[in-house]
Amino acid sequence: MNGGLLVAGTTSDAGKSVVTAGICRWLVRRGVKVAPFKAQNMSLNSFVTREGAEIGRAQAMQAQACRIEPTAQMNPVLLKPGGEQSSQVVLLGRPVGEMSARGYHGGRQQRLLGTVLDCLAELRGTYDAVICEGAGSPAEINLRRTDIVNMGIARNARLPVLVVGDIDRGGVFASFFGTVALLSPEDQELIAGFLVNKFRGDVGLLEPGLDMLRDLTGRRTYGVLPFRHGLGIDEEDGLRVSLRGTVRESTVAPPVGEDVLRVAVCAIPLMSNFTDVDALAAEPGVVVRFVDRPEELADADLVVVPGTRGTVRALAWLRERGLADALRARAAEGRPTLGICGGFQILGEHIEDEVESRAGEVPGLGLLPVRVRFAREKTLTRPVGEALGEPVEGYEIHHGVATVGGGEPFLDGCRVGPTWGTHWHGSLESDGFRRAFLREVAAAAGRRFVPAPDTSFAALREEQLDRLGDLIEQHADTDALWRLIESGAPQGLPFIPPGAPA
Repeated sequence: MNGGLLVAGTTSDAGKSVVTAGICRWLVRRGVKVAPFKAQNMSLNSFVTREGAEIGRAQAMQAQACRIEPTAQMNPVLLKPGGEQSSQVVLLGRPVGEMSARGYHGGRQQRLLGTVLDCLAELRGTYDAVICEGAGSPAEINLRRTDIVNMGIARNARLPVLVVGDIDRGGVFASFFGTVALLSPEDQELIAGFLVNKFRGDVGLLEPGLDMLRDLTGRRTYGVLPFRHGLGIDEEDGLRVSLRGTVRESTVAPPVGEDVLRVAVCAIPLMSNFTDVDALAAEPGVVVRFVDRPEELADADLVVVPGTRGTVRALAWLRERGLADALRARAAEGRPTLGICGGFQILGEHIEDEVESRAGEVPGLGLLPVRVRFAREKTLTRPVGEALGEPVEGYEIHHGVATVGGGEPFLDGCRVGPTWGTHWHGSLESDGFRRAFLREVAAAAGRRFVPAPDTSFAALREEQLDRLGDLIEQHADTDALWRLIESGAPQGLPFIPPGAPA
C-alpha cells in the first residue's frame, strides 16, 4: 500500500494539525504503519529530533500520534518569523539563512519543491500511508503559483484533499464552497470533500446544510467533529499579546495541598516554544496564564520568561512595559522566576548579538551571572542530565552561547536564590524534576502547595492523542476516509466556477 491524504483548511487554525494527528492515531490503532508530513511550516514552536534536526512541534506531536520518532523528512521546510517581514529558513532541520516574505515567495519557495517531493516520496516508500497537513488555505490565489504545501504538493504527488472548516467561527459553508470555487479545474479534481470541526449542538440541524453543500459542489462531508476542550496541543503559532490573560488549559483535579500555585508567563514578542509551560498546567492546582503588565506579576508565585526568536527585542519590550523593573523587584524580594532559552539570556548580565538582532552589546537584567554571545551556528541538541536530584531530559534550540560566571549549577544554566535560568526546553515534562521544582517554588513563595505524586505528563499526552483518535473513529465516516487514503480522490468530481483567476 502507498496511501496518502492532504488535510487542508479553509483558514489558518481551522484544526488541520489536530485533525491530522487524530487521523494518524486512528490509523495506527488499526495497524497501519503511518507517518505525518508537512512540506512547509511557519512556526516559532519547534522541536529537535534525535538526529539534531529542527522541525515544527506540531509534526513532532503527529509523529507521537503515529508512535514513531519524528525526523526532518516530516517537515522539510520550517520558517521561523523574526519580524513582520522576514523569517529564518530551516531546511531539512538546519537554518540556511534569513529571507523576506517577498524573496521567499518570489522564487526560493518554488526551488524547494524538489526537496519537499523527495522527502514525501521517501516517507511514502517507508510507510503504508502518509497523512500530510497543509498550511493556511489552499485558495490563497496570490500564492498559488509558488505553492509547495497545499495544492502544489497535492498535484505533484496526486494526493486526495480533505478540507477542514472550523464551524465555531461561523461561515463554514461559504468557506467550503469558496475554497473549491477559487481553485483551477486541475486542483478541484483532488478536492474530495469536507470535514466540519468544532461543532456544538444537534448534528441533525446541520445535515440539511451538508446536503445542500453536496448538491452545490458534488462533494461529500466525511465527518462532523464535536467541539472538545483541551485538544489544542502543540499549536504552531505563538500566543499573541492580544490573548493577554489566557489561561492555559489544565486538569480539573483539585490541588493536593492547601494552596494553588499561580504561574504568570510573560507574553514577550516572538515568543517561542510556549508549550514549555503545558507540563505546569497539567499539574492539579497549578494555574498558568499569559500576561503583559507588571501589575499582573503581583500575585504570581512563579514568573516564567519564555523562549523568543528575538531576545534583544523582547528585552526592550520588557523594559518599555515596566516588566523588567517588576522582575528585578521579584528577585530582590526572593520571589521565584524561571527563564527558559531566550528568557534565560534576558535574565543575564550582558548580551552580545551580531547575529539575530545585530544590536551589538546590550545589557541584560542582571539577575543571573551570565554573559551571552550569539553565534552564527545554531545549537540543536537533545541533552540529558540531572537537577534537583532528579533525571531530566530536554532539547536546545538557540544561537546564544552562555558563559556562566557564578551561582549554583542548574541544567546548562544557573540559579541564584529563587531565580533560575536554562536553555533547556521541555525539561518540565520530566515528572520527577517538575515536582521537585514546584516544591522549591512553593517553599520560596510561601505557599502550602503540594505537587500531585502521580501526574505523568507523557500519559496525559497519550490520553489527548487517543481522544483525537476517538473523535475521528466516532464522528467521521472512517470507511470512506480509508478508501480516500487508499485509492485517491473520487473520479468525475464536478468543476465549480469561476475557478482560479488567470
